[in-house]
Amino acid sequence: MIVFDLACRQGHTFEGWFASADAFAQQQTDELVRCPVCDDAQVEKRLSARINVGRSGAPAATPASAPAPTAGPAIAGLPPELLAKLREVVRNTENVGRRFPEEARKIHYDEAPPRAIRGQATPEEAAELEEEGIDFTSLPDIVTAEKH
Repeated sequence: MIVFDLACRQGHTFEGWFASADAFAQQQTDELVRCPVCDDAQVEKRLSARINVGRSGAPAATPASAPAPTAGPAIAGLPPELLAKLREVVRNTENVGRRFPEEARKIHYDEAPPRAIRGQATPEEAAELEEEGIDFTSLPDIVTAEKH
């Protein structure tokens, strides 16, 4: 599952969940991806933090390539069960911090054993990973925040 931050021509931003990057592209081509506010079909992806889904189907990576809001409509409207599942994903990932781009590449190119990771990447690093075909998606800060 991939989560993209999306925006329409009118500047409305929203989140879309897709089975893969290819599924998003096909749905966008078929004009099935539409703004929930104004129904505009001219929607584009925005850079955001991401979580990678590895070959095993288990979550494998989360770079925080851009700051996500710590609270807001997207989080406030999440059912508690979904928020709990997202937090479970975080608990079951290794935080590799700023090494995320390097570790994600090693896993992708079979230079390191597949494992669930999360960490940070700059917007530029995130764009490079995306260009290399390394799938990843975002989690809002409220989900990844460490509890003390």
